[in-house]
Amino acid sequence: MGTKNVLIYGIIAGIIVSSLMLLSVNYMSHCEGNVDFETSMLIGYASMLIAFSLVFVGIKNYRDKYNGGIISFGKAFKIGIMIVLIASTIYVVAWLIDYFFFIPDFIEKYSTHMLEELKASGATQIEIDKQVEEMASFAKMYQNPFFNAMMTYMEILPVGLVVTLISSLILKRKAK
Repeated sequence: MGTKNVLIYGIIAGIIVSSLMLLSVNYMSHCEGNVDFETSMLIGYASMLIAFSLVFVGIKNYRDKYNGGIISFGKAFKIGIMIVLIASTIYVVAWLIDYFFFIPDFIEKYSTHMLEELKASGATQIEIDKQVEEMASFAKMYQNPFFNAMMTYMEILPVGLVVTLISSLILKRKAK
């Protein structure tokens, strides 16, 4: 499958997406006053797309340098998803270290922001109380490293899956 190829592109993609996430989240978490979570979320997903552009590069590199210029959709998908899994795992580990050791109050800040938005939207007290209860339950579950890791994978893997599907469709090439 081109293990070296997958490792190189997976590690580079993981470093890119993790670095951008860490810079963004740590900058935000140390800002006083109003934190712009929406902009941070957009930066986060943009950094995922930038990092996952290496899925395309990794598949193309394997196809052209190691496989004689041909690759099936299945083989391309397999290479792409392995790159995504490596990058995503690096991202998840970076988040877990950052969250548990450097910004353990992140979920409280985020919950406060969400409640302020809910109040500003004119929500009733019943809706606000329900949201407070749900957020408290989520915050408690989020303290579990396994749950936290699964939620973080669910944040990044869908983006990688879409990029892998598109890259595999574009790059597949049959033998002549």
